[in-house]
Amino acid sequence: MRAVELRGDRVLILDQTLLPHSVRVLECRTPEEVAEAIREMRVRGAPAVGMAGAMALALAALRSRGSPEERLRRLEEVAERLRGTRPTGADLSRRLEQVMEEVRRAAREGGDLGRAAVEEVRRRMREYDEAERRMGEHGAGLIGDGATVLTHCNAGWLATPGKYGTALSAVRFARKRGKRVRVLATETRPLLQGARLTAWELSREGIEVTVITDGMVGYCMSKGMVDLVAVGADRVFRDGHVVNKVGTYPIASLARRHGVPFYVFAPLSTFDPVGRAEEVEIEQRGEREVAEVAGRRLVPEGVRVLNPAFDLTPPELVTAIVTEEGILRPPFRRSISRVLGKD
Repeated sequence: MRAVELRGDRVLILDQTLLPHSVRVLECRTPEEVAEAIREMRVRGAPAVGMAGAMALALAALRSRGSPEERLRRLEEVAERLRGTRPTGADLSRRLEQVMEEVRRAAREGGDLGRAAVEEVRRRMREYDEAERRMGEHGAGLIGDGATVLTHCNAGWLATPGKYGTALSAVRFARKRGKRVRVLATETRPLLQGARLTAWELSREGIEVTVITDGMVGYCMSKGMVDLVAVGADRVFRDGHVVNKVGTYPIASLARRHGVPFYVFAPLSTFDPVGRAEEVEIEQRGEREVAEVAGRRLVPEGVRVLNPAFDLTPPELVTAIVTEEGILRPPFRRSISRVLGKD
């Protein structure tokens, strides 16, 4: 089972809005259907969203007709619409551009645009499996036998196109090495990705997991119940600023207060080597996600609701960033530039 998969002329998406009560796979046959699934967070997590967008663009390339110039123009328009579905994460824009580069090359060389797009998607999917495995192996060394790992949101295979996930890959590989590992999963308001998704993933595999409310993090750390924090990321800047699910920043602050290591797991596709943290567009989502729980409104009518999807954690609160190329430590501007191959 994968969160997202390209099969023939369809994109298969495991509908995460129905978990843990129902397992349903959406069959999307058009780019518009995939875009809607992304907007509604039926597929979520920066790596999974990135590949879902790439797959949607491949569908458009398979269906496109006309001269190469006309097809390229329409595909550029489709890519731009897909970019707007989730603007904060880095993976979506990067994956769309990679597919477009292959399509442009095919057009110049008289090749098949649809085949070029599909082959690029397949290549990136293989890369993700390897990247997640390597992140898990690197991260497993950070987890001691008998450790309790606190995680926020969901950074398992539901958030990626691969088999292992990002932060949760370390838990899985630590288990493979025979270590006893426990997980504290914040419920992660407002959509409860921790309570619904992380708990579902880990419990299916027999990994001990306890759900806590977001407001319990300080209590748990003050009682010595947390050995390390492991979270994913939606964008990592060159200087080490990390964009992740809203609520990550206060957890990092509490971790610093209590001397708990705070680790970020991010494939290189999530890094933004040219952007600046102060310019990042934080996605603002609809008020119903906060005002309603299970379809029932809890906030009084007429009361305004704020719902930023992400927050920004400064580099001084990050102990290390785990990538497929190894563990990056401060000073991040130097270690990130080195791994990205740029001065």
